[in-house]
Amino acid sequence: MAGPRVAIVTGAGSGIGRAAALALLKDGYSVALLGRHADSLNGTREQAGDTDRALAIVCDVRDEASVDDAFAETVKVFGRLDVLFNNAGIAAPGPIEDLSLEAWNAVIGINLTGAFLCTRAAVRIMKSQAPKGGRIINNGSISSYSPRPNSAPYTASKHAILGLTRSTSLDGRKHDIACSQLDIGNADTALVDKIRRGTLQANGQVAPEAVMDVKEVARAVVYIASLPLDANVQNMTLMATKMPFIGRG
Repeated sequence: MAGPRVAIVTGAGSGIGRAAALALLKDGYSVALLGRHADSLNGTREQAGDTDRALAIVCDVRDEASVDDAFAETVKVFGRLDVLFNNAGIAAPGPIEDLSLEAWNAVIGINLTGAFLCTRAAVRIMKSQAPKGGRIINNGSISSYSPRPNSAPYTASKHAILGLTRSTSLDGRKHDIACSQLDIGNADTALVDKIRRGTLQANGQVAPEAVMDVKEVARAVVYIASLPLDANVQNMTLMATKMPFIGRG
């Protein structure tokens, strides 16, 4: 295949998305950085250094036209699509009886509908390009198996991502499209500051939790992306060793 491999990373303006995008760029990929805020995306692009392989595209993954336009722009600039990292996500913590429908819809819209819209756009490209095929990596979560207290929208969305991953993995076979899920626990980003200081446990206590370097998540993304399309990591759990998951609650 001529030219660099091409990846799209959603939620690329910060945290796991930024780390993964930078790692893919370092590995030689051309990367489209998708996110809602141009300043954050440009910050990621600046961290990548002087490269024309990083393309910042403002995109709201909840919006069908925004997603389709972003994927079309990626192919226009880079010529194809080899990897999609569905990473964009938010949470709305709180007791289920106090959650608003607006908060629920916001989480489901970004975490689940956004992943669907991006997956759909990626499959349409990957099945028709030459050579055909590609790889989709979904950012699941340990919450796709075991919830935290007061996390109904987030946990529901991540359980659904597991179903989307498996369906995409099955339906993508005939198009040489592989789909993986990376379930992450306590990667050290701004979003886990509260967890590091102390967060509610299933027994009602508040306790600090261990975290791990976000660069380990980025390394995992690059590893999964590097596999030939006749091999797949169906699910990978990558977590801070001492966080409460095994035996949680």
